Amino acid sequence: MALVTRLCIHRSSGKHTMSENLYTVIEGGSITTPKGFKSAGLHCGLKKTDRNDLAVIICEVPATAAAVYTTNVFQAAPLKVTRQSLENGVLQAVVVNSGNANACTGEQGEADAYEMRSAAARHLGIDENDVAVASTGVIGELLKMDCVRAGIAALPEKLDGGAEGAEEFCQAILTTDLVKKECCIKVQVGGVEVTVAGAAKGSGMIHPNMATMLGFMTTDAVIDQADLHSLLREATDVTFNMITVDGDTSTNDMLVTMASGFAGNEKLNRQHPDWDAFAAGFTHVCQHLAKSIARDGEGAAHLIEVKVSGAVDENAARAIAKTVVGSSLVKSAVFGADANWGRIIAAVGRAGVPVSPERVDIALGEIRVLTQSKPVAFDEEKALAYLQGDTVLITVDLQDGSGSATAWGCDLTYDYVRINAAYRT
Repeated sequence: MALVTRLCIHRSSGKHTMSENLYTVIEGGSITTPKGFKSAGLHCGLKKTDRNDLAVIICEVPATAAAVYTTNVFQAAPLKVTRQSLENGVLQAVVVNSGNANACTGEQGEADAYEMRSAAARHLGIDENDVAVASTGVIGELLKMDCVRAGIAALPEKLDGGAEGAEEFCQAILTTDLVKKECCIKVQVGGVEVTVAGAAKGSGMIHPNMATMLGFMTTDAVIDQADLHSLLREATDVTFNMITVDGDTSTNDMLVTMASGFAGNEKLNRQHPDWDAFAAGFTHVCQHLAKSIARDGEGAAHLIEVKVSGAVDENAARAIAKTVVGSSLVKSAVFGADANWGRIIAAVGRAGVPVSPERVDIALGEIRVLTQSKPVAFDEEKALAYLQGDTVLITVDLQDGSGSATAWGCDLTYDYVRINAAYRT
């Protein structure tokens, strides 16, 4: 595994407001890199193809845990089960299936989710109250429980603490995703190496207001549960909550994190001198996964990054960034490599937050297209070439205050319509 060192600035709402922290990205690291974790995945028959569709992550001991969930009022059965399991802040395993969301499936769906929990606990030899359940796929269809039962029974013998187990897990959680999404970092806490890793899935129905479509994070840190939960929420707010593909929020969104404590560090909390370093690394994992989801949006050809500065406050900046990156007209313009800045400023103006309409600056990469809300002559050919690249950066400077935020999304293509027009068939 290759190591890439990152020097970053991290702002924390805790005791340490800003500091330079060093963490290292572990290239090739995975959810099983933190000490104490194994994973597995297999095909049990929920998907029409032979791709993996059932998986598990397990910790050697009951782990300190936390989660955040979808804000959609129609919440899938697995979320109810997971909330119940997490009431004491402890989990030891997460069992997840793809190919079927087990959402809007009534009492039977809820019973099936509880059966998934109990079956996983039985075959893994752990307490069922320490098992979380997650599902993703088509809404409104009952699970094929004969397939699920057989699959769960076969998972334990496939458990692996290395790259193979992580790969099988990542493949099992995918739906319309084209690529797996994972990230891993290490950081020093009191002179002890601590590792944080994550894996996620998500490609369509992406407009979360809590987490990602499905995300799973592992760490071997010894950490206070309340602080782990609050850190998860804070990291989510500036990463997963700042992405959109199509403006739709899933019924199944969930992000779960488990901490084994196997690193043996002095217990982390917000007063620890290395809290900011750990929080920066943790947030990096979330941001990498979030950007990977946006880049892999259904049918996407470009990653769009919108950076807003000079807003009246951070909430205003977030609202504007998400409005611009979620605009169908902006997304279509990026797909067509059309430097149509009028669509950008129109999105800024309808974000529902205060903006001074006479002093907005907009740029596409390094190409300034608007200054003080007035058009700037620019090279159309240069703009065309820039917009044909893999990543498009749109910067908006409002010059109204100190609020700033970044949001990520993707372009809107013909393939998005094709994929979603025939999702069930």
